[in-house]
Amino acid sequence: MTKLITASVLAFERNLDVSDAVFSQLNSADANPIATPVKVKEKSVRGTISNRLKSAISADPVKLDAEIEKANLQTVDVAMLDSNNDTLQVNFSCKVLPFNGSPSVCNDQDYQIAVEQVVASYLDEHSMVELARRYATNIVNARWLWRNRIGSESIQVTVKCKLDGNIQQIALDNTRTMSLRNFDEQSEGKSEGIKQITDWIVSGLKGDAFIMLQVEAKAYVGTGQEVYPSQE
Repeated sequence: MTKLITASVLAFERNLDVSDAVFSQLNSADANPIATPVKVKEKSVRGTISNRLKSAISADPVKLDAEIEKANLQTVDVAMLDSNNDTLQVNFSCKVLPFNGSPSVCNDQDYQIAVEQVVASYLDEHSMVELARRYATNIVNARWLWRNRIGSESIQVTVKCKLDGNIQQIALDNTRTMSLRNFDEQSEGKSEGIKQITDWIVSGLKGDAFIMLQVEAKAYVGTGQEVYPSQE
């Protein structure tokens, strides 16, 4: 039997096409809160010089002290809520595209056939439900908020999907309590919502319907608190 060699060029098209997220802010105490944009500003900070010193300087205590006292001036981008707003609102869309397991690019036909057979075998045995359920769970638990999730007290997630001209909506409160380590340990009252989102994603992956999810999270982080538009 000929040993199968891994293809040197192998690529798949993404099937979850996610938009950039829009950051807004609001005051949860208002009866009819109005969301306003979160602005990115520049801030100057005075850091320390941490690079390795030259031997001529490190050998002279006077020169070393003078070098340490030099300021390392930096300009950084920051984003924070206004002093009268306590909730971060994040909106993005997610388009679910059909998936059949075929690579978009592969420079080894035998390897491509093997990959397609493995994927087809998995889909025949397990279908797309478990994969879609994990996607749905990670949408609901707001893992994608990154540091903003860690610094929040509570999170409300709303997912909308338009099917046959009708907009369906799932709204889940306090998803901050959901586990990020186990897909089977879900908080009470979340399973039905996750199942509905799972069904939408499965329909999109199978190509049975055009699926565009509109996702919104409202995270209570506190008035004037810093928020993080990037993952860093």
